[in-house]
Amino acid sequence: MSQGRYTSPSAPPSLGRRGPMARMGMPVQKAKDSKKTLRRLTGYLRREIRYVLFLCAAVVVGVAAGVMAPRFQAEAINRINDPTLGKLVPVLVMMLAFYLVYGAVTLSQGYISARLSQRVVKRLRGDLFKKIVNLPISYIDSHSHGDIMSRMTNDAENISMIVSSSLSSLFSGVLTLLGTIAMMLSYSPLLTLLSCSTVLLTILFTALITKYMRKYFVKRQKLLGKLNGTVEETVTNARTVTAYNRQKAEVEGFSKTADELTKTGIIAEIIGGSMGPVMNMLSNISFVVVAVFGARFALSGDISVGVISAFIIYAKQFSRPINEIAQLYGQIQTAIAGGERIFEILDEKEEDKSGGKAPRPLHGTIEFKNVNFSYVPGRQVIKNFSLKISSGKKIALVGSTGSGKTTIINLLMRFYPIDSGEILLDGKSIYDISTDELRNEIGIVLQDTVLFSDTVRNNLCYASRDIDEKEMQKAAALSRCDDMIANLQDGYDTCLESSGANLSQGQRQLMTICRAFLSHPSILILDEATSSVDTRTEMDIQDAMAELMKQRTSLIIAHRLSTIQDADEIIVMDQGAIVESGSHEELLKKQGRYHKLYMTQFAGQET
Repeated sequence: MSQGRYTSPSAPPSLGRRGPMARMGMPVQKAKDSKKTLRRLTGYLRREIRYVLFLCAAVVVGVAAGVMAPRFQAEAINRINDPTLGKLVPVLVMMLAFYLVYGAVTLSQGYISARLSQRVVKRLRGDLFKKIVNLPISYIDSHSHGDIMSRMTNDAENISMIVSSSLSSLFSGVLTLLGTIAMMLSYSPLLTLLSCSTVLLTILFTALITKYMRKYFVKRQKLLGKLNGTVEETVTNARTVTAYNRQKAEVEGFSKTADELTKTGIIAEIIGGSMGPVMNMLSNISFVVVAVFGARFALSGDISVGVISAFIIYAKQFSRPINEIAQLYGQIQTAIAGGERIFEILDEKEEDKSGGKAPRPLHGTIEFKNVNFSYVPGRQVIKNFSLKISSGKKIALVGSTGSGKTTIINLLMRFYPIDSGEILLDGKSIYDISTDELRNEIGIVLQDTVLFSDTVRNNLCYASRDIDEKEMQKAAALSRCDDMIANLQDGYDTCLESSGANLSQGQRQLMTICRAFLSHPSILILDEATSSVDTRTEMDIQDAMAELMKQRTSLIIAHRLSTIQDADEIIVMDQGAIVESGSHEELLKKQGRYHKLYMTQFAGQET
């Protein structure tokens, strides 16, 4: 349908364009509901409960080993001066065993976390992709493609990183804090209170810094999506950019967004990066407190030298989880912002596919009754449109760009819902027919060819893979692309490059026409289907199309009026309404709008 090419009021918002409809210039806002986002992310973890339990078990064992090892170290130091080594060796063996267990469990945590994160992000991306392909065309048209892709890639990857690196750290951090405090209290409650005095400073600093951190991390993700949208558009439309010498302008636009992203990223990283150093400074202060007051308690005989050694280790263990959480806080904020952006799409309303079966047998009679439609409320582009297309008839829609021809096809395909009126298929409203049933009955060939990075065979059989070789070869012969396919390196098994880049524009168009043959439609829609082929090939295709359109209702959008002179009826549109209708000869005799278009085109001018 190539909606994205149109910029007139009759066209939908541009496909992938940087405009207000693409949500590219929206003011930065804080997350609407961080708690809700975390709950939803936790829901994905619950679906991988087996790995979560394995990770929890590994964390518990690791924390227990890490907390107990310093206790044996303290006991070993206290027994150094004991002349009997027999009492020291068992303690050393136990200490070594706990440290070995701690090391082994830490390695296993990394393995389990990696498996868990990849399974979560696979499920998340699967849900997101399923959602995207079921979104209404109106959503895809009005949102930047690069931004949507950024949510699938960057935002999902940020969540994966947090699950793999932070989940175990957060869980083990809480357990380590509890276990460490318990061990410290068992040695000296007073020294424990003194060594934990820096916790209050940590809480105050964290509360202060997080006030600003989230704002910049959310803004950074939005700018990254905007930058991806710019790159995606420029690469996709590279030929147009080059043809109009817009390279400098595109680079300037990219640089402007990149500069803003850089500034925001620097601020975000500075704020996020300051957490670690400040926390390290506070933990070092706690070491000084332990050393000073521990020495005094040791001199007074309240504690032993071994206990001071254990306290220093426990003070480090106590501060380590806090430091890790502080250092990961920026990443966690990024992941939450990314998760919220993903859930924004997941919460979008899917395309309405409701309805029942199409009439059987389907004759293909189409009727528009007083149809009104607007892409943007208040800007009507189809006005009281009424048209009946009898079964098996060949109807052409003509008119200047922006007259509403493509919009009529969008409405018939249920890409967009009508504002008022009715569209009937064999007397039954298309909204009483499911979109699957409706679109299975319609074959469509667009002016802008669409091919996938797959084999020729799979591209031709895209509508239905249940097609035998003989049927496919017959369709290729009818669409005049059999010789072209035979000359490819691997014939029907040749893999096409992105968008069929290893084929000419005309060859790509022939393949899309063959694909329409193989969809066995009851209704055929041709949107400038022969505009990209030479005159001789066009004549061959016209013959093939004449065979294809036999006993099928056909709706043709055409700018080249020479291709639709044999249509049963030609509908001339202007500003969303029918201004003339009739056969080619009848319309020429009227010397109205069609006659003007025809004579202008005959004179070799553009319409």
